[in-house]
Amino acid sequence: MAICPECEFDEVDTADFEEGDSLSCPECGKSLVVSANGDLDFADDDEDDDDDDDEDDDEEVEDDDATLEDDEEDDLADDEDE
Repeated sequence: MAICPECEFDEVDTADFEEGDSLSCPECGKSLVVSANGDLDFADDDEDDDDDDDEDDDEEVEDDDATLEDDEEDDLADDEDE
């Protein structure tokens, strides 16, 4: 038995798995991989997904900045018309 590093569920059965094998935590469903010492680590593909989410968040902030600039230009144009 091993412990899930995500939810700390302590009854993850690793008896039929070898180093490098992938499995899911039966409690939280997180993708895990068996390490050399029999412990569990997060699967690489999940960590990459988290990085992609961060990049998406950065793009959204840039879009928001562009919208603010457009609004400021509109406000200036409105002030000039008055």
